[in-house]
Amino acid sequence: LLQHHGGAQVDIYEKLPVPFGLVRFGVAPDHPEVKNVINAFTQTARSERCAYYGNVTVGRDVMVAELRQAYHAVVLSYGAEDNRVLGIPGENLSGVYSARAFVGWYNGLPENRDLNPDLSCETALILGHGNVALDVARILLSPPCLLRKTDITDCSLAALACSKVKRVWLVGRRGPLQVAFTIKELREMINLPGARPVLNPDDFTGLEDAVKDAPRPRKRLTELMIKTALEKPGEKTAAVQAAAPREWRLKFQRSPQEVLPTADGRRARGIRMALTCLEGSGDSAKAIPTGEVEELECGLVLSSIGYRSPPLGPPVVPFDTQRGVIPNSSGRVEGVPGLYCSGWVKRGPTGVIITTMNDSFDTAQSVLEDLQVGVLDVSASREGFGAVESILRSRGVRPVSFSDWEKIDAAEVARGKAAGKPREKIVDPQEMLRLIGH
Repeated sequence: LLQHHGGAQVDIYEKLPVPFGLVRFGVAPDHPEVKNVINAFTQTARSERCAYYGNVTVGRDVMVAELRQAYHAVVLSYGAEDNRVLGIPGENLSGVYSARAFVGWYNGLPENRDLNPDLSCETALILGHGNVALDVARILLSPPCLLRKTDITDCSLAALACSKVKRVWLVGRRGPLQVAFTIKELREMINLPGARPVLNPDDFTGLEDAVKDAPRPRKRLTELMIKTALEKPGEKTAAVQAAAPREWRLKFQRSPQEVLPTADGRRARGIRMALTCLEGSGDSAKAIPTGEVEELECGLVLSSIGYRSPPLGPPVVPFDTQRGVIPNSSGRVEGVPGLYCSGWVKRGPTGVIITTMNDSFDTAQSVLEDLQVGVLDVSASREGFGAVESILRSRGVRPVSFSDWEKIDAAEVARGKAAGKPREKIVDPQEMLRLIGH
């Protein structure tokens, strides 16, 4: 918007005092290169025509209706902060966590800082075959010396250093041709020091033919799994793998039925799975229970079956509860002129950072078109933050500016430097606010 319209002024509202959302709190600590996008965001935020207001919860501190009165256009880009639930008995037992909360815990997301997951068992089971599932498995199995150099939080590093987890099962309802993780993440997992992959050759026999005509990314991914499962490793690799203290495996065509409790009924001791067969092929294949079941023993269950966007308060903002998105066309919210959406709340929780960036350019394009053809009436001026500021003041809310964030950033980097890390994240919002004198 700033690039293509010389007169545009953009204000960004954010619930937390600190910016960058998923890049800060979702991207794995051992993937620092993925966080480079922060540099582009920072350049934008420093523009004279852009302002950042952190520590403001839209829907509580200021309403969408109030924002619409203050601005010509409002874009909702609040992502998918809830996780999908399994909906099975035993889901609330101790030892069962959502991958979303687990990722938030090791990445310093304030709401998950006290998760304190119990890592005292030898076998962990992750439900899901996406990149987040592989991230979680990799963090659980990584040697602490590798994590020590990242921006993982201090308290989660200490917990992982004492972890007893030696085996991680990654379980999915469908087959090898339907996994949602990407080849980069799989390769990283296969090459993880001190951990060996254990793939069952029976799961992969005959798959070469099935992927002959598949799109190239799917073909290469499947070929790497086949190679890992079927090829005998060379002597050197075999010796290294035999000595590896930890292991991980992919299990397919298993659908969770129940988390099984310990004798006292409090903790997870395992999980009962329905065996499935596939109906249809490719990405649209459906997993149908066969009637057979199997039980797997594990003391830690992490569910990584997807994210969900919460509604932001109808009636102003319509919401499709079925699909978990705001109904829109090219980012224009249906039936509400001047209201737009972008990202996971617009398309559903799929794709990587570049997908979401392209998606936001698409929404920006819609805003620019609406400006051009007069759908957005800019003849009457709007007060923007001036109007919102008085609303926030009346409700006792003090926003955090981008230069405030830069003070928090400097403090985190300084704390990290002392420990040989890129930063030590502050996980308590109150401490962040104290630091900037709020």
